[in-house]
Order: sequence, then structure tokens, then C-alpha cells
Amino acid sequence: MRMPELRVLGVDPGLTRCGIGAVEGRPGAPLNLVAVGVVRTPPEDDIGSRLVVIEAEIERWLDEVKPDAVAVERVFAQHNVRTVMGTAQASAVAIVCAARRGLPVALHTPSEVKASITGNGNADKKQVGTMVTRLLRLDAMPKPADAADALALAICHVWRGGVQNRLAEALARSRGGASAAMAAGYRHSPAAGRTDDRTGR
Repeated sequence: MRMPELRVLGVDPGLTRCGIGAVEGRPGAPLNLVAVGVVRTPPEDDIGSRLVVIEAEIERWLDEVKPDAVAVERVFAQHNVRTVMGTAQASAVAIVCAARRGLPVALHTPSEVKASITGNGNADKKQVGTMVTRLLRLDAMPKPADAADALALAICHVWRGGVQNRLAEALARSRGGASAAMAAGYRHSPAAGRTDDRTGR
């Protein structure tokens, strides 16, 4: 059975520039661009005001795009602690916005995204942007790089998420068979009707 298309909103977190991009597709099939952009906040503003702007924009994107899932770049430690903190704070805002709506959130490392898009976990931003442009059949590379990175995150999750969904479905089917067998055994068990205090079952 052919997998349904998945619409994913990718978020490349940052305080000054937060890349946002949405794609739709499924593994093994052409991908389609839904929308792409960048949320900007003035460096001179206080952190609270900047995060409020990012939250409002992400909420607006979620309203308009209506994704099935949200993919956010997993924050890694860097030499510039201030940059890491700002990135982590913007990342947390995106995660909260998605969780508030009950949307599944996936965190992908930069190397995972690069490897998924280009086949090379050490690819540079230009290589990632070039592949994003090719995969989405765009006339020009999305700019700035934050926008291309957001699309790369979304593409990565469509491909990886599709595989994960297949595994989850297969596991659910196998568990369903096991559960049926267990239920049959449970009905014939002398202990039927007893409740486990730890599980409530």
C-alpha cells in the first residue's frame, strides 16, 4: 500500500534569523515545496521580546501550513556559548508551539540532515542548498542559508519519518497479533479479572 504524503514544517532555530520551511511528500517520490521564509528579530531587542516574535511567527506558520509534523535542528554545543543559548531558546519555542497543538516533533542533528540530503554528513551549506534546490525543483537556491537549512530539515524528516512510520506500523501489526494471542490466553486464565496495581490493567 502506498504511503500517504507527509507535510513537514522544518525549523532552523536562531534568534537573529530563524529559518522556516515546509515540504510535502513521501519516501521514493518527488517532493513539493509548500512555503519557505525566515523570521528575523533585531539583535538590540531584549531576549523576551525576540522570543515572543519568534513564537508568534511560528504559530502563524502552523496555522497557515497545517503540517503533520515539525522537524527542528538538534542544538549542539559550540565555542560561542551565546550563540548556542540563543539557538536553544528559539528551538524550545518551536518545540512548545508544536507540542501545544499535539503535533509530533522530531529533532535531527546537522550531520543527520546533511547525510540525508547530500549523502555526506560533513557537507557545507552550499552543497545542502544545491541539493535542496534540485530535490524541490526550484529555479533558484533559497536564501539566506537558514531558509535552505529549514527545508533540508523538513526533507530529512519526510524521508526518515516515512521509514520510521513503516517500522512503527509493522511493529504495531506484529504486536496486534501477539496481543490477540495474549488476550485469548487471558480469557482462559484463572487470574482473569484481577487488576495489576502498577498498570491499572
